[in-house]
Amino acid sequence: MKRVTVLGSTGSIGCSTLEVLSLHPDLYAVHALGAQRNDAVLFEQCVRFAPRYAVLVDPAAARRLDAALRARGSETEVLCGSAALEQVAADAQTDVVMAAIVGVAGLGSSLAAARAGKRVLLANKESLVVAGALFMHAMREGGGELLPIDSEHSAILQGMPADRARWAHDVRDITLTASGGPFRTEDPARLDAITPQQACAHPNWSMGPKISVDSATMMNKALEVIEAHHLFALDPQRIKVLIHPQSIVHSMVTYSDGSVLAQLGVPDMRTPIACGLAWPQRLASGASWLDLARVGRLDFADPDPRRFPALQLAYQALGMADGACAVLNAANEETVAAFLQGRARFTDIHRVNSVALERTPIDDAASLEALDELDARARHEARAELARLAR
Repeated sequence: MKRVTVLGSTGSIGCSTLEVLSLHPDLYAVHALGAQRNDAVLFEQCVRFAPRYAVLVDPAAARRLDAALRARGSETEVLCGSAALEQVAADAQTDVVMAAIVGVAGLGSSLAAARAGKRVLLANKESLVVAGALFMHAMREGGGELLPIDSEHSAILQGMPADRARWAHDVRDITLTASGGPFRTEDPARLDAITPQQACAHPNWSMGPKISVDSATMMNKALEVIEAHHLFALDPQRIKVLIHPQSIVHSMVTYSDGSVLAQLGVPDMRTPIACGLAWPQRLASGASWLDLARVGRLDFADPDPRRFPALQLAYQALGMADGACAVLNAANEETVAAFLQGRARFTDIHRVNSVALERTPIDDAASLEALDELDARARHEARAELARLAR
């Protein structure tokens, strides 16, 4: 019986993880659940899964949860704060940690799980984008196992040689696929006039506004290039991106003999979650079966750099000093927020990100404290450039 801690349990990845776990009560038990402030959903999860611990970062939400669970007669212990997330992530009773807290807020608990030698199922992009070198060092130091939950990176893992020592020799390159978002055929000359409503209208999925805009600019794929560099220890030039609007082929591995191994499946996050839980074994996920005859066709195209200049920023950042990727991530958060609030044009997102990447001084990225300082500098540069463009 494996004991699983799910951090970010009230979000989409966390809820999907609990769905998969519920299919296999003979194999997995929920040890701890953690979230930022959604005490209502966490209460229902605690009633259903009876974890040893429940953690909420927000103190008021934690008090409400504790009162509700006590009234229910639950034995789940409620903890509060970011330090409590790190505590349950490193708990000796935990075997597997799903790291699915969104944003930089999830970085500390992901690092705690890594240093404690856990099997870390990583769904938190920032752990590798912001602190890639630091996080991978923590994984090596802890001696645990890192398994990606992004569908693209999970697909790459499934296509790589079983012997990791063969990765650098046997693999020529890897290809991350991208839907292309709502503007994959848009005239580049019209991108200046794109509205937040248009950018959030993804043709395939309903997502939050930030990730929807990142998909529209393909910054989400730029960040995945950075993640792939750390996950698979490949030089950036061996990481490619291909637009595939059907989102059936999740990624591909090209071998030195010319073979290409692709992982296909319906777009359902329960599949990579089940893969991470059971790897290298396989586990029923609850996802639907792929019917290629019904899909009918699979299309592929190279990304147009005029529509998607954000991709090049990932390769630029990977060629700079450690910390440049943290700068890119921070600047992008600032510029996307400005666009969604009507304070910037769609094309300003790339302009400002590029300026922040060039102007932000990087002198240290070896600790969380240094990365926090770097994050603040990048946001300052981004806000300064946004103000200049607004004049």
